[in-house]
Amino acid sequence: MNLNLTLIGQAIAFAFFVWFCMRFVWPPVMQALRDRQKKIADGLDAASRASRDLELAEQQASETLRESKEQAAEILEQAHKRSSQMIDEAREQARQEGERMITQAKSEIEQEVNRAKDELRSQVSRLAVVAAERILESSIDEKRHAELVDKLAEEL
Repeated sequence: MNLNLTLIGQAIAFAFFVWFCMRFVWPPVMQALRDRQKKIADGLDAASRASRDLELAEQQASETLRESKEQAAEILEQAHKRSSQMIDEAREQARQEGERMITQAKSEIEQEVNRAKDELRSQVSRLAVVAAERILESSIDEKRHAELVDKLAEEL
């Protein structure tokens, strides 16, 4: 009997222990497990969000870098175009200035030639008058001489 009574006492003690554990020990342990599980889930979510944010930031950084490179290439292209344009404009201005100088030089040469011709005509006419005076031994007046020279110039 002793064995039965001991067995019953142990069963009662075990039942009390189970009840005590279920009532006072099990809820805090389960709560700690749920809290820990929630922390782990939150940590995994945060890590997942951080990973997505990092990927997004890397994509944005690469997109910004690509756009910056495109803008830099575009700016360089515009600078090259502008420099070529400036060189072409300078060439054109130099060409125009050269043509203007050539035209001016031709005009000056033509004026000098005309002046020389006029001077030569004047000298020839004076020589002709002097020669004619010596030949005729008489003087021809300047007005009549100018009329004769103009008439000769028109015929030539």
